[in-house]
Amino acid sequence: MVVEADPNAGVLLESALVAPDRDVLLVPTAAAALRAAARTPYDLILLGAPGPQVCSRLRMSQPGAVLVVLSAGGDVIAALAAGADDYLTAPLRAAELAARIDAHLRRGRAPSTPAVGSVGPLTVDVTAHRCLLGGQEVRLRPKEFDLLARLAAEPGTAVRRETLMADVWQENWFGSTRTLDVHVGWIRRRLREAAGRASVPPVRITTVRGHGFRLEC
Repeated sequence: MVVEADPNAGVLLESALVAPDRDVLLVPTAAAALRAAARTPYDLILLGAPGPQVCSRLRMSQPGAVLVVLSAGGDVIAALAAGADDYLTAPLRAAELAARIDAHLRRGRAPSTPAVGSVGPLTVDVTAHRCLLGGQEVRLRPKEFDLLARLAAEPGTAVRRETLMADVWQENWFGSTRTLDVHVGWIRRRLREAAGRASVPPVRITTVRGHGFRLEC
């Protein structure tokens, strides 16, 4: 689903994303998007400059969808915190936009990611798409789950930022990795909350300066 108020921009976005194996719904307003989201599950929702409240409501009604914000300006942190999985800055070439969306929609995973990863009291089950910490379920957004699963595939190993971006976002990333930092921050918070409920030692994501991140007990 593409949400864009400008009809000309909406047509351009729709034409860039349409494919033989893909249906694209173009809606002009946030209200129309929320109505559509309440009726039908979507693989991906592209939002043209929505407010954080719209992101939050779409995330609640579409927990399995990838939410991508496309905007010429605005608060990246607020959008990601409200539920967006990625933030793209307009203007963006149609070919680049299509490539990024294709990367989000791919279902393949990194070959090094096992079906089940364990770090101390933490278990990440990729097949069941479930994360448990001391028996307590850790509720994660789609990209948060993918990122934690990738780190759990190599516990105790410092994984490079570029590797995480390529494996989780499934593209060669040459720009800012701010999206990665925000997602790591949210995962840390959810792990702390789950550890408190389960009364177990927390599992940490340690920042390795100038390199990446390491998952450890």
